[in-house]
Amino acid sequence: MSSPSLSAARTGRSGDAWERAARAGYAVSGLLHVALGAVIVRIGIGAGGEADQSRLLASVGDGALGRVLLVAAGAALLALAAWQAADAVRTSEARDRVKAAGKAAVYLALAATAVSIALGSAAQDQDSQAHGIAGTLMGAPAGRILVGAVGLGIVAAGAFHVVKGVTRRFEEELRSPTRREVGLGIRWLGTVGYVAKGLALGVVGALFTFAAIAADPDKAEGIDGAVERLRDAPGGPAIVIAVGLGFAAYGLFAIARTRYARM
Repeated sequence: MSSPSLSAARTGRSGDAWERAARAGYAVSGLLHVALGAVIVRIGIGAGGEADQSRLLASVGDGALGRVLLVAAGAALLALAAWQAADAVRTSEARDRVKAAGKAAVYLALAATAVSIALGSAAQDQDSQAHGIAGTLMGAPAGRILVGAVGLGIVAAGAFHVVKGVTRRFEEELRSPTRREVGLGIRWLGTVGYVAKGLALGVVGALFTFAAIAADPDKAEGIDGAVERLRDAPGGPAIVIAVGLGFAAYGLFAIARTRYARM
């Protein structure tokens, strides 16, 4: 049961600015996914690139204006993270609490990355972060089991994205657009986007699981490493291009959520 103060903040006049900032967070996330999708397509056609959100944020942060933009993006993502955290507190369903808490953690990490880069910190690529996480976990008691559990958890998250896309369960989180063609476009963007992102997450999870089996933290990879593995598979370039287009579709869907998300 939600507290009166939280309900007031979420539904009353005092929540208007918070809601607008949280919706802006969807736009920031969407633009990042569109840019990431473009990089993945470039990798698929052999033009090179690094599929890493931290690097993309760092590319924005050159110069004073870039740093201001990063701080603004970080603030919007932080507002969205706080909104999701509030959802995790106020909802009564355990599954919904876990989902909201997970989303809050993702948006909070992105916000922290954007602000830290704006303040002058060097961007750390996600593959290096994956190596570090796996290495730290492996240094703990039953470390390989922990790394394997993380891998399986990421695989499960990927499968959830695929199922959510195929079944269009994401529509429950949207208000219906007044124009039918807009609604149809958003549904297709959501379906393609969730499936593509789920596939990429599944590969990341598989790499973490393989790192646990091999007892080698360097086998764990982020999205960039997952894209490289897909590229090296049979028919890999075509798969990578499809994934890149899917990420871009997910980004456009996230931008549409700026207006149509149920908050």
